[in-house]
Amino acid sequence: MNKILAIGIAGGSGSGKTTVAEMIAEDLGKERVVLIVQDNYYKDLSHLPPAERAKVNFDHPDSFDAQLMAEHLHTLKAGKPIEMPIYDFVTHTRQKETTTVEPKQVLIVEGILVLDSPRLRDGMDVKIYIDTDDDVRFIRRLKRDIQVRGRDLESVINQYLTTVRPMHFEFVDKSKRYADIILPWRGFNAAAVSMVKNMVRGFLDLD
Repeated sequence: MNKILAIGIAGGSGSGKTTVAEMIAEDLGKERVVLIVQDNYYKDLSHLPPAERAKVNFDHPDSFDAQLMAEHLHTLKAGKPIEMPIYDFVTHTRQKETTTVEPKQVLIVEGILVLDSPRLRDGMDVKIYIDTDDDVRFIRRLKRDIQVRGRDLESVINQYLTTVRPMHFEFVDKSKRYADIILPWRGFNAAAVSMVKNMVRGFLDLD
C-alpha cells in the first residue's frame, strides 16, 4: 500500500463529525476508508464501583487513552492491522473482545479531542474541525444518549452542564487552532464537504 492518508476530524459532541466522516467514506468507497473513533479509546473503569464510574469527567482529555490511539494510528499508517478496543457506554468498561482493523488508503480519526493530543496530531496529514452551534450539538447529544446509550433526560442534562459544556470551552473549542480546515456545520454545507472530498481524491489520484 503506497499511499495512506490520515484525516483527523474533531469538534464538539454532536457537531456532525461522524456524518462528515461517513460522507467521505461513501464518496471514496468504503473499501478505501477505515474509521477510528475516539469513543472506543475511553479508559477502562472496571476497577471502580459502578456509582463512581458515572462521576468521571468523560469530556476531559485524561479520560481517553490517547497513547494507545496514537500507537494504533501510526501502526495503521505503517500498513499493519490493529486490535481496536470496544467500549461499553452503559457500564463504562472495555469489553474483552476487540475489533480487528486492517489498514486502508484513508484513515479517518474522529473524536471530540483528537486535535488536542500532540501525538495524534503528529500522525495526521489533514486536520479538520467541525464548527457547529451549541444548541444544535446539545439536541443531537440528548437524542443520541437517550436512544443509543440508555441514559435518561436528567442525567444527560446534568452531565452537559457540569462537564460537557465547560470541557468544550476549555479543551475542544481551543483545539480548532490546530485545524487545517474549519468546516461550519449549521446545516448541510455542500460546498465545504465537496472541497474536502476533492482534496482527498486529489491525494489518492482519483478521477
